[in-house]
Formats: sequence, structure tokens, C-alpha cells
Amino acid sequence: METETKTVEKQTNCLGCNKPLKKLRRYYRNGKYYCTKKCWLKAISAKKGTEEGAQK
Repeated sequence: METETKTVEKQTNCLGCNKPLKKLRRYYRNGKYYCTKKCWLKAISAKKGTEEGAQK
């Protein structure tokens, strides 16, 4: 039998501002990394904005 190995890609950029993540400055929320709390809040508000636009 063959065993499958799943490769997990390491996140290298912030999802809020797309800056490279540094080891000392990482903000982890909901399984994803951001550079700061401000970027995390910005990404959440942007996601809510796109969801509201899709519902109307």
C-alpha cells in the first residue's frame, strides 16, 4: 500500500497587508497568521464587507 504524505505550506505573508511575516511579529488567529492585530481586524472587516455586498 502507498502512503500519502500531505505537504503543509507554510504561510509567509500577512493576509491583511501581504507583508512578509517575521518570526518575532506574528499574530495568530483562527488558523492564519497576520503581522499585527490591526491587520487582523482589517482583514475581518474586509471579509464582512464582501459578504454584505454579496447578500444584497
